[in-house]
Amino acid sequence: MAGRDWRKLDESDVRVRPGRGTRPRSKRRPEHADASTALVTVVDRGRWTCALEHDPSRVVTAMRARELGRTPIVVGDTVGIVGDVSGRPDTLARIVRVDERASVLRRTADDTDPYERIVVANAEQLLIVTALADPPPRTGFIDRCLVACYAGGLEPVLCLTKADLASPDELLAKYAELAVPAIVTRYDEDSAELAERLKGRVSALVGHSGVGKSTLVNRLVPDAALATGVVSSVGKGRHTSVTAIALPLPDGGWVVDTPGVRSFGLAHVTPDDIVRSFEEFGEMAEECPSGCGHLGPPDDPGCMLDSTVEDGTASEGRLVSLRRLLASKAGLETPGLGQQT
Repeated sequence: MAGRDWRKLDESDVRVRPGRGTRPRSKRRPEHADASTALVTVVDRGRWTCALEHDPSRVVTAMRARELGRTPIVVGDTVGIVGDVSGRPDTLARIVRVDERASVLRRTADDTDPYERIVVANAEQLLIVTALADPPPRTGFIDRCLVACYAGGLEPVLCLTKADLASPDELLAKYAELAVPAIVTRYDEDSAELAERLKGRVSALVGHSGVGKSTLVNRLVPDAALATGVVSSVGKGRHTSVTAIALPLPDGGWVVDTPGVRSFGLAHVTPDDIVRSFEEFGEMAEECPSGCGHLGPPDDPGCMLDSTVEDGTASEGRLVSLRRLLASKAGLETPGLGQQT
């Protein structure tokens, strides 16, 4: 300021540096019309492993684009990716789009946990893998998986393993009224029926530890162990047995192997969600009192579902099966086969 009279200065002599945020942010986002479509096969702490739609054998590691914010991206999601999609080591692409999901398999840690965990997206069917012996079948777990399927838009399939140790007849009879497809397998034989059921479809497998799920996956995908190792090295080192992984089937389609679970919480599912999956009860359920759990007397004395059996709209067996699922969701004891949890 030396040599200048400060009294002769005015605001025109001051250069004001614009601060942050003075320029309005545009709400327009890039369309990314050139994005490659891919399937998310593994999620590992801020990195997503994706298989390109036009070349499923090419594995690309990607990060979530900034414009997606905290948009959840899970195994089974169909996404758009840009950047380096060569799949070469040490390359990284960006996920810029997450397509609408056709189905979602959700669970919570328990029935009091408000936080939903998405197990897999866009699976067409869920194979509920249950051993007929060693360990014994847990019908409560099966029932809860069925509820999750009905609520999430997946087709349930019973996959009964270890038929060389016990007969499946009693367990199959228990679910006959629900018309759930069932496949029975043995440890000492490959199952052509199972391979045909999975061919060309996206299927998820869920089951307790020790029921033979890993044995099934290794038979369906001969290089499953190799693929798992490759994905582990691409990610940040986490062993993939603790998370879901989508594996390509030799004859087309994908199988999503999920980690063994101890419980299948359904805090996010309401009784009405379950009833809506049974078309013959849907209309009459609307006549039930508000807050009805549809369990019938004495728990829900005003429930109208019994009238569907009286007028011939539904069979008594279907109603019994429906209420067994509702009771399982409510955490109530139900008579049945094997362990309930």
